[in-house]
Amino acid sequence: MSGQLKEVRNRIKSTQSNLQITKAMKMVSAAKLRRAQDAILLMRPYALKLQEMLQNIVSNSEGSIDLALAAQRPVEKVLLIVITSDRGLCGAYNSNLIKMAKLVIREKYEEQFAKGHVEILPIGKKGYEHFAKNGYRLNDTFWQLFSHLDFEHVKQAAAFAMEGFVNGDYDAVEIIYSEFKNAATQRYVAEQFLPVARVEETDAQAANTSRADFIFEPEKKALIAELMPKILNTQLYKAMLDANASEHGARMTAMDKATENANELLRSYKISYNRARQAAITTELTEIVSGAAALEG
Repeated sequence: MSGQLKEVRNRIKSTQSNLQITKAMKMVSAAKLRRAQDAILLMRPYALKLQEMLQNIVSNSEGSIDLALAAQRPVEKVLLIVITSDRGLCGAYNSNLIKMAKLVIREKYEEQFAKGHVEILPIGKKGYEHFAKNGYRLNDTFWQLFSHLDFEHVKQAAAFAMEGFVNGDYDAVEIIYSEFKNAATQRYVAEQFLPVARVEETDAQAANTSRADFIFEPEKKALIAELMPKILNTQLYKAMLDANASEHGARMTAMDKATENANELLRSYKISYNRARQAAITTELTEIVSGAAALEG
């Protein structure tokens, strides 16, 4: 009986230690989430408006100038920028992103993948480790980007993708990341990065709306050549901020659930311990009474 009590005591002690860890991690993630959430909520309207403006410019150009970053060509070579986290303990966050990447390959680029023409550019240690271990074609230049999460470093990754597209190394570039909604909700998306998407209108929309008319100063060609890379840099930076906030939200939620589970487990262990202790006391009393009765007899 004493051995059973000792085992339950050890389990209680271990669960209490885990409970302290999950509580601390939840508090840390909540603090980081607040900063990350503020960053993406401030950045998102600006980035989305720039992206909308870029699509309108590309759609209204009508071939008047050469837009290298919007060139539509048969897709033979693909680059997938997969943004995961550097650390785990965030529930199914990383596994869902990896599943999304594999789904995109299976549904859109299966033929190119079979030829070895799909390259993964992982950002984040978890994605890098998974794709490296499973034999995917990788570019490992930027997987540590979260250790230097600022616009200047993200711009280097965007420049790599743009240069590869212009040089013909890739015919399509997509970003796979988690879009932040709130602490408990993330939306896993695959977003076209290159070529720059054109605004598609239905016949009814085209009849009821007029095309945007831009006045360019300086000339259109020079302005677009300067503007397009900056907008694309912003698009990737927004995706990184979304992913950063999503990671902290997922970790905070996971640690909250782990804390609840640890509390439930702790309660059940304490009940088991009290029952075992009461049983041991009852056994001892029975033995004392039996011994006293034997002596009297």
